[in-house]
Amino acid sequence: MKSTLSERARQLKPSATLAITAKANELKGQGVDVIGFGAGEPDFPTPPHIREAGKRSLDRGETFYTPVGGTLALKKAVVQRIAGDYGLEYKPEEIVVSCGAKHSLYNIFQAMLDPGDEVLILAPYWVSYPEMVALSGGTPVIVPTSEESRFVPDPKRVESLITSATKAILINSPSNPTGVLYPDETLRQLAVLADKHDLLVISDEIYDKLLYDGLKFSPFPRFPGMLERTILVNGVSKTYAMTGLRIGYLASKNPDVVKAATNIQSQSTSNPSNTAQAAAVEALIGPQDDVERMRAIFERRRNLMVGKISETGLLSVVKPDGAFYAFVNTAKLFGRNNMSDSADIARYLLERHHVACVPGGAFGSEDHIRLSFATSDEEITRGMDRIRTACEELA
Repeated sequence: MKSTLSERARQLKPSATLAITAKANELKGQGVDVIGFGAGEPDFPTPPHIREAGKRSLDRGETFYTPVGGTLALKKAVVQRIAGDYGLEYKPEEIVVSCGAKHSLYNIFQAMLDPGDEVLILAPYWVSYPEMVALSGGTPVIVPTSEESRFVPDPKRVESLITSATKAILINSPSNPTGVLYPDETLRQLAVLADKHDLLVISDEIYDKLLYDGLKFSPFPRFPGMLERTILVNGVSKTYAMTGLRIGYLASKNPDVVKAATNIQSQSTSNPSNTAQAAAVEALIGPQDDVERMRAIFERRRNLMVGKISETGLLSVVKPDGAFYAFVNTAKLFGRNNMSDSADIARYLLERHHVACVPGGAFGSEDHIRLSFATSDEEITRGMDRIRTACEELA
C-alpha cells in the first residue's frame, strides 16, 4: 500500500504544550492530584459583559455566515482599539479576523512563503512558529540568544543570518516562553535591519497588555518605516480571557497580504464564529477595567512564582517582564537520576511529583522548562513546593 501521509505531515511535530496537557489530564482522570503549569491560557472566566454580548448575538439570531475576514463591526473595533492604545491608524479593509492569532499567523505564512524562503525566528520561540513556517514550505532559521542577555536578541547576530533567501523576521515581545519584553533600542535596530535588507516583519503582539513593573509596550509598526513593512498580529484570547472563543486578527498596510490571507481563509475555515465576533467587539470597545484587574493578579502571581523558584536552590529564572510564563533553568539537575534534557525533567516532575510543565526543548532550549503562572496563588504555592521537594530529592 502506498504511504497514507504526506512528507510534511510526517515531519510535523505535535504541540508540546497540548501533549503535556493531555498527559496531565490523563493522570487527573485516574484520580491523581496533578498541578498544571502547562497551559498557556488565563484561568479567569471571560468577563460577564463580554459573555452577555455573545448571548445577545445569539438571541438576535446571528448564527449565519459573516464575511470571510470578519464582520465590519469587529474590524472597526480592532481599528479603534489599535488607534486608541497606540495611535496607529488602520482602515477596516486592512484587517483580517481569523480563528485565533495562531490562525492569523498560519494564514500569513501560507500567503507569503514559497519553498526555500527563510524566516528568522528569535529563540527561545513559541513552539508553533517553526512548524507553521515549515508547513508553508518555508525554512525556519533560528537566531540564538543567551540567558546572560535576558534572551534579548543581538541585532548583529540577527544580521549575520540574513541571506538572499530571507523574507521576514518574526518578533514576539513580550515573549512566550520567556516573558521578556525587548527594549525599544533593540526593536529600533531590528527595524533598521528590516529596512536595510527589505524584509517583512511579523510582530506577534498577543501579550501587549500583560506587562509588569510599570513597563510600557511599543508596537513594532510605530518604529520608523515599519508601518508599511509590518504585519501586526494580535487577538482577544490572552487579554480578555477568551481563548476558547478563537478570535485573532492581522493588521497590514500591504493589500496583497490582506487579500491573500482572506482568500486562503475562504478556502479553509471561512469566517470565524459569528457569536465569538460579537463578543470580541464588546471586549475591544467595551469597559477595560477587567484587563487591568487580571494584569495586576498576574503580576502578583509572577512575583510569587519567581520567589518560589529562587527558594529551590537548584533552579533559576530570568524574571518575566510580561505574559504569564517563567522559563526556568534546570541545567543543574542534569546528570541526576539519569536526566539529561528538558523532556526528562518534565517527565520526572509529572510522573513522580505530579506537576505538569512544558519541556524547554520545544521552545529551543533543552536547559529550561516553561511554567505558566496562569493559575491560582494556592496552586502556584502547592506546585512550587512539590518542585522544591523534587530538587531536594535530587540534591
